[in-house]
Amino acid sequence: MFPLVDMTLYHDSNSTIIALILRGETLLSAWDCFQDQSIKTNEKTMSQSDWDKDAVTQLIDSLKDKPGAMLPILHGIQDNLGYIPKDSVPLIAKALNVSRAEVHGVITFYHYFRESPPGKHTIHLCRAESCQSMNGPRLEAHAKAKLGIEYHETTTDGNFSLEPVYCLGNCGCSPAMSINGEVYGRVSPERFDEILDELRGQA
Repeated sequence: MFPLVDMTLYHDSNSTIIALILRGETLLSAWDCFQDQSIKTNEKTMSQSDWDKDAVTQLIDSLKDKPGAMLPILHGIQDNLGYIPKDSVPLIAKALNVSRAEVHGVITFYHYFRESPPGKHTIHLCRAESCQSMNGPRLEAHAKAKLGIEYHETTTDGNFSLEPVYCLGNCGCSPAMSINGEVYGRVSPERFDEILDELRGQA
């Protein structure tokens, strides 16, 4: 019998998955079993997915032989699609010869990665010390209430996603946020609402 080194709990929206990690190797992964069943029962849904499986496969193939390939692959997929489709996890796992639980564990460990499509506009609120000391928590509470979502979520109309970021390099104009890469400084709750109204008014 192998000594138990670590027990890691993985969770997704459908079920709680437990993988036993023994001496750094995944010997049992309920995630694999679950995903196999999920793929068989959801082939129709997967075939109608709006992400390009061929493009993702090509990206994986171009990076899989690099040292520490998993993070570059995940970044590459998200940079191209805006998120990492759950159905791409088996492709990554197969290419890297690792379990799906390991891929899923990396995705969920780093908050930067998301498994659902982002909204039309992605709002990043700075949570670094300078912004926190300049009414950042007040702006954060207002943004969540205004949008009706928490971090890593998207509004029901698909317009806005909300994400935390830990410094935008705009500390002299705290609190700061960025939307679609454009940085805003000294953002009050009132200014936040004005910016959202402007974005909603765009064609």
